[in-house]
Amino acid sequence: MAGQVSGVRSALTHAGRTVIPERGGPGPTLRQVIADRRELAAMTRERVSSPLVAFRFYATTTPGKLVIILLAMVLACTLTGWYASSASTTRSQTLASLIDRSEPQAEAAETLYSSLSVADASANSAFISGGRESPSLRKSFTDSIASASMALIAATDGYREDASAHTVDEEGARADLNTLAVKIPEYTGLVETARTNNRLGYPVGSAYLSVASTLMQDTILPAAQRLYEQRSSAISEPQRTLTVPPWGVYVALSLIIGMLLTTSRYLARRTRRHFNMGLLAALTALVLGTVWLLVSGLTSVAAANTAKVSGADPLHTLTSMRILTQQARSAETLSLVRRSDPGELDRTFSSAMDQIVDRAESLQRDSDLDKQYGITDPLDEVKSAVERWRSAHSEVGRLLTAGDFTSARALTVGDGSISTATGYEEANTALVAAIADARNTFRTNINTAQQVLGFTGTGIAVLCFVAAAAVFGGLFPRIREYR
Repeated sequence: MAGQVSGVRSALTHAGRTVIPERGGPGPTLRQVIADRRELAAMTRERVSSPLVAFRFYATTTPGKLVIILLAMVLACTLTGWYASSASTTRSQTLASLIDRSEPQAEAAETLYSSLSVADASANSAFISGGRESPSLRKSFTDSIASASMALIAATDGYREDASAHTVDEEGARADLNTLAVKIPEYTGLVETARTNNRLGYPVGSAYLSVASTLMQDTILPAAQRLYEQRSSAISEPQRTLTVPPWGVYVALSLIIGMLLTTSRYLARRTRRHFNMGLLAALTALVLGTVWLLVSGLTSVAAANTAKVSGADPLHTLTSMRILTQQARSAETLSLVRRSDPGELDRTFSSAMDQIVDRAESLQRDSDLDKQYGITDPLDEVKSAVERWRSAHSEVGRLLTAGDFTSARALTVGDGSISTATGYEEANTALVAAIADARNTFRTNINTAQQVLGFTGTGIAVLCFVAAAAVFGGLFPRIREYR
């Protein structure tokens, strides 16, 4: 019996607990000893059989901490590389879409509106010239209709036929495109009917032309203007995001660099080694990637911002000014076709002239356009032409009031230095030059922003993956030292 007690005492002592005290002192019963042994055995089995308990125990050790750090760093580098590549690729694709699709479609929509307006004004001018119209006016009309037809085709380029993929704006654009496709041939048919009756001397020709011009002003041109606004918003909306730096990528890279520095300090305290080549290589790769992203990203943002403030914004304003000049020209020629009190048409003309001057002065005061002489210089010509145009228009109104229709007609469609046609042509020519410069500024800067990004996304991803491999190569040997 004494041998058994000695064996029990030995087993319990080896297990880490002294259950039976020295002889001479009070001690537990044999039943208590057996219960304690069973408890110890159960604790041992629980520690061995429970992965969670084993993991918690392992995580408190130095090799366990290093394994956790290794996994966290590799995962962070991999995810950051994917995120940086995705963000840069998305920006590059957006820039490519702007310059290859959105801007050409906006230009086509503006050309469509302008060509239709010129066609309407040419048809009115040809009609009021009397009898057989001049070849130049006839050519102006046919060329404008041809340009409008080609612009309509260009404006529909890339339009998705899948109705489920259409947004509300795209549905509106689709309706306007259908309106234009149906109503433009109807308009040209009415004009040809009016032209035929006019050449035959039938007074009903003016009625046909009035119906055609009303169709143009009330249905066709509003649809073309809505289409232009929709295509123009497709340029301005993406630019709001392109002019903001990719702060998320910068923050992610900065956090990983901070994690690397913290890990290096922890490893130096544990291993008494001040430098770890793997961590140093990872830190170098990430710093290089961050500098690369800062330079290319901020340069791209600066170019996109220049494209917006010196290209897209003034381009939209200049285009609206050109639309106003065409509305004013159509209004004054239509008033002569009807040979009645101008009324609303004259108010449309005056309002358009005021808005053109106001917007020209607003652009010239814009500090972002101080050195954009290709935009600001033609605006002086626009304002001068508008003043001459207004003066000639007032004289036309005075002649109509006096009943001198022949002189009023000559002053409206003639090519003299003080005719309204000359004022319109000078204002339109100056606006076309300013629009071309603004469009060139926009495309040049967007193209620069895209080229600067280049392979930035792929490069940052590769550097992050290199950093992940370097972290693994630097920490794994230190972990093996504990085996």
